[in-house]
Amino acid sequence: MNEHVIISETPFVDVEFQRSELEAKGVDVEVRDTHTEAAVAEAAADADALVVDVHTPVTANALEGAGSLQLIARAGTGFDNVDVGAAADHDVHVTNAPDYCTDEVATHALSLLLACRRRIPAADRDVRRGEWSWETERPVRRVTGSTLGLVSFGRIARRLVDHVDGFDLDLLVYDPYVDEEVVEEYGGQLVDFPELLAASDAVSIHAPLTEETRGLVDADAFEQMAEHAVLVNVGRGGIVDEDALAVALENREIAAAGLDVLEEEPPGETPLRGLENVVITPHSGWQSLEAHDDLNRTIARQLEQALAGEKPDHAIDPEPWT
Repeated sequence: MNEHVIISETPFVDVEFQRSELEAKGVDVEVRDTHTEAAVAEAAADADALVVDVHTPVTANALEGAGSLQLIARAGTGFDNVDVGAAADHDVHVTNAPDYCTDEVATHALSLLLACRRRIPAADRDVRRGEWSWETERPVRRVTGSTLGLVSFGRIARRLVDHVDGFDLDLLVYDPYVDEEVVEEYGGQLVDFPELLAASDAVSIHAPLTEETRGLVDADAFEQMAEHAVLVNVGRGGIVDEDALAVALENREIAAAGLDVLEEEPPGETPLRGLENVVITPHSGWQSLEAHDDLNRTIARQLEQALAGEKPDHAIDPEPWT
């Protein structure tokens, strides 16, 4: 009997590429909508491997009936929608693609930062309305020589540091899980969260969504930030309290925000949409043709390794999650 891979219905996975890689090895590939817990449970009972996206709820309940399941491959970097501990209880590897879009997301963070700091979207809207006055966008502050605060200091934040080389920025980092020496190698200073908020002209969020980071940037955080500060979030939406952010933007407690992630995606009713001093993109920071190809090659490699009885290259250590 051929091994069976179920791919969650998602635009991120090139199904034909996966079929070309796997079917020659005797693996059946099926595409199925698995965006409910019940659908995931059915797929987990049927498949030897699942390929899932950020909207696939891989819960402990969904894995209760897992039979020959060997792998859950997350088509992306974050895996907060997968219960890694429950998967480990069933001897199932969980993998992600940790570096397929590192450059893209770092570039996107810088793009949001510059768009907010230079007030480019507002200027563009003014011109499209028939206006032509540079004064309406004042005050604009110089980027060079300012202070950038980074919340979490993983691959993407470090790549962002490479991208801003030449702006002569002071770099502050808040990350309880990184060594001070690592931050200093990149020319930064490791500080606590309140110090980062108070001293930064721009704060860029790169953290995963965990119980520690959920709601981390709240009303109290905005009160500690400078009125001219810009907030950028390319991490996860739940890290920022969006109601508090809307109030802070409306009251000019901070100058602007650039968001690639929101608490609800796509968003429902949110006051953020109506604000002139926020730039929102549809969780597209990962996107490039090259990143899409890299993602699919990484997924195929994890599937081939797991189905051959090997530990996949990007198997996530379950210990912190059990």
